[in-house]
Amino acid sequence: MQKHDSWLLPEGIDEVLPDQAEALEHLRRKLLDTFACWGYRLVIPPFVDFLDSLLTGSGHDLDLQTFKLTDQLSGKLLGVRADMTPQVARIDAHNLKHDHPTRLCYVGTTLHTLGDPLEKTRCPMQIGAELYGHSGIESDYEIICLMLETLALSGLTNVHLDLGHVGIYRALSDLAGLNAQQEAQLFDVLQRKARSELDELLAGFEMADRFRTLFLALPKLNGGRDILEKAAELLKAGGHDHPPIRQALADLHSLADRLSRDFPQLPVSFDLAELRGYHYHTGVVFAAFIPSIGREIARGGRYDNIGAVFGRARAATGFSADLKVLVNLYHANAGDSQRMAILAPYAAEDQELAQTIRDLRAEGATVMQFLPNQSGAPTELGCNAVLEKHDHRWIVKPLT
Repeated sequence: MQKHDSWLLPEGIDEVLPDQAEALEHLRRKLLDTFACWGYRLVIPPFVDFLDSLLTGSGHDLDLQTFKLTDQLSGKLLGVRADMTPQVARIDAHNLKHDHPTRLCYVGTTLHTLGDPLEKTRCPMQIGAELYGHSGIESDYEIICLMLETLALSGLTNVHLDLGHVGIYRALSDLAGLNAQQEAQLFDVLQRKARSELDELLAGFEMADRFRTLFLALPKLNGGRDILEKAAELLKAGGHDHPPIRQALADLHSLADRLSRDFPQLPVSFDLAELRGYHYHTGVVFAAFIPSIGREIARGGRYDNIGAVFGRARAATGFSADLKVLVNLYHANAGDSQRMAILAPYAAEDQELAQTIRDLRAEGATVMQFLPNQSGAPTELGCNAVLEKHDHRWIVKPLT
């Protein structure tokens, strides 16, 4: 006997019904075609992989988000991918082995043990692009531009871009002599913007006062471009005109110049305490926001040397987004949403009708044949036109 609640799905796991599935597929094709025009080639990593490969270069958060199981053939631990980026890095480093810059893109369902507190889903559909083999700021900027193009094609016009650089925190931690535990504790407090906890935590660390002053200042270093100048002054005053920090600020200045030139209407902010993917990223990090959602809708950054574990360290930068989130925000053009859907009668022996249906389908129209003895009006079946015979010819008659 069937249980009365057998239709229920696990929390955070959702089905995609026809209307949304069509919208997802439409946007997926549109974005992948755009990626191809930029030179990004599609790859399809496996849904299940060895756990070590899935967690390469990642932090504790991704480990917690990954479902784990034992492979009955090898006895090794497997994982269901929670992020496709490490898999794509392996394809570049181990399978393609190019010396020149490689551009790859991907799209597919991922699975998380815990849902996003805002979106609730545990099965996002990740779409993204990665550029390997170039360490300059030019490749970071290309990826940022492609991310902005992706959001524009998704119908989003009120995007805000947030930029940071994890190299600044890394350099300060090294200079201050923080051990791994101290660095992890400080990272956690900075991520939560818990300033009162920050005071208490730093008071317990043995470090020079000048470092304590800089770490206390980090959460306040967010805002417009003037933040970069303020940061440079603070670091110089503290005697920390350190080459990696100086280069990080120069990179952010360079990105700000390019964005101002090419996207003069785009709001851009800087946050030097924003450490998205700190255990994973090595340089510039960025995220896109819109006012209606309290979290980023796309994110990315530089993550050099991730391919080392696969036999070849490669410079890398990329971005990703959840296609399901994008499609929920997607506003299709009128031409996209008004695709012709025609209900045709059933006539097994009418070759002229069969040819008309074939021609219409070849032109891109949706043609559904009304089956014998079936029920449902054309509009109930999702049709906005019918195929009727007039003067011995089959014609399409729009429904009003």
